[in-house]
Amino acid sequence: MEKFNIDPELKAAILQRMHTDNQWWTSGNIPADFAAMPRRKYLDAFYPMVTQREVRRGVILMGPRRVGKTIMLFHSIARLIEDGVNPQQIIYLSIDTPIYNNLALEQLFFLAREALKQTGDAQENYYVFFDEIQYLPHWELHLKSLIDTYRGAKFIVSGSAAAALKMKSNESGAGRFSDFTLPPLTFNEYIDLRGLNHLLVPRTLEWNQHQVAAFDAVDINALNTHFVNYINYGGYPEIVFSPTIQANPSQYVRHDIVDKVMLRDLPSLYGIHDVQELYRLFIHIAYHSGEEFSYESLSKTSGMRKDVIKAYITYLEAAFLIKVVQRIDANAKKMQRQTTFKIYLTNPALRCALFSPIVSTDQLFGSMVETAIFAQWIPRFDTDVYYANWREGRQKGEVDIVGLDVVQLKPAWAVEVKWSDRYFNETRELASLIAFLRNNHLPSAVVTSITTYEQKQMGEKCLQFIPAAIYAYMVGANTIQRQMGKNSPVQMPLQ
Repeated sequence: MEKFNIDPELKAAILQRMHTDNQWWTSGNIPADFAAMPRRKYLDAFYPMVTQREVRRGVILMGPRRVGKTIMLFHSIARLIEDGVNPQQIIYLSIDTPIYNNLALEQLFFLAREALKQTGDAQENYYVFFDEIQYLPHWELHLKSLIDTYRGAKFIVSGSAAAALKMKSNESGAGRFSDFTLPPLTFNEYIDLRGLNHLLVPRTLEWNQHQVAAFDAVDINALNTHFVNYINYGGYPEIVFSPTIQANPSQYVRHDIVDKVMLRDLPSLYGIHDVQELYRLFIHIAYHSGEEFSYESLSKTSGMRKDVIKAYITYLEAAFLIKVVQRIDANAKKMQRQTTFKIYLTNPALRCALFSPIVSTDQLFGSMVETAIFAQWIPRFDTDVYYANWREGRQKGEVDIVGLDVVQLKPAWAVEVKWSDRYFNETRELASLIAFLRNNHLPSAVVTSITTYEQKQMGEKCLQFIPAAIYAYMVGANTIQRQMGKNSPVQMPLQ
């Protein structure tokens, strides 16, 4: 059945390429190099979206560049085959393949079925994976049409132009698309992929008169060594396993990730003309990740207009490069006019790639610890996280991370991020945190450290000191648990 007119020689080449890219049609297995790669824990959260058929929706896998989206598609294909799906009902097509230029998604789907010699009208139970979908103009209209036309097939797409995917998914995919964002590696995943789980053991903590499950380190110094390595290199799976890339992360991350977003994704999406201006702003933010900013101060530093800076920050956040965190006051009230805010890199390894590896004794390392811990929270789109900063008369203070109860609009927990052990004995330096607890009737808070793992009673308030590496591991672990819809084993803010 000839549904599309294509030059016979081109068609033969396309069909051959499809057989090459879908070797499981004949072998029953995904390529050996993909099969050998460790599976990210997020696969357990993503895979149910792939197999869900009760509601007719396409799935959009999005996220920053180089976090393993294509690998996750292949691991999903492997799991489908493991679960008994006929390999010839699984189709993978990468839209950036040159020979597929100017072909619509429906044409590609039809040709893949012809390659399988399944050219009849039946199209039930296919799983169709379109990778690098952003290279097809108006892909969202093509995908919506496929979902409506081929009601028995399941369509899964992925792409690296995260900002564009998110915008077009929201605009055109209402009721038809389900989004899944794959973040950079959490510290929990980093430990798992490196085979270092033996460095941590379960531990029970007393928290607000309850016993909660947590973790402890077998060797905190060894764990801290890996935490420093994670901050420098750990966000991207390929860097974790490649000493060659670690020796020159700038070549890999800066040119292959940052430059492509800055020079191609964002300009094409938002019509940015002065790319170098956007780049300079991002470099400034990256160097000062975790610090407080204002449009006024950024304007004075950069010479850009405040409205331009505001737009650029919106674009960078849409591209999953940065996360803007809003400020609340001493009583956890949101500021009516947000003049200051914090900005974090979504992945601390970006800073290493842009500048140089940072050591644990560096003056700015505390800010990168805070960035790394915040990165464990960013994938939780159902959690409202802020920072507190106030100045009332002579009183001023700040608390690094505050979680708000979305129902009561009151603070539920607080965390002060430190990269030092001295605060256990110098608790007067935590006066801002204690004042915030009293103002908001919170019984306890977490304070991170380098090695100290103890509780300290401050009158009616309790401070739980936890090594930053262990805390990052716990938050990352429970972030994934929540993605899978499972109850977290520990209570806020430990979860």
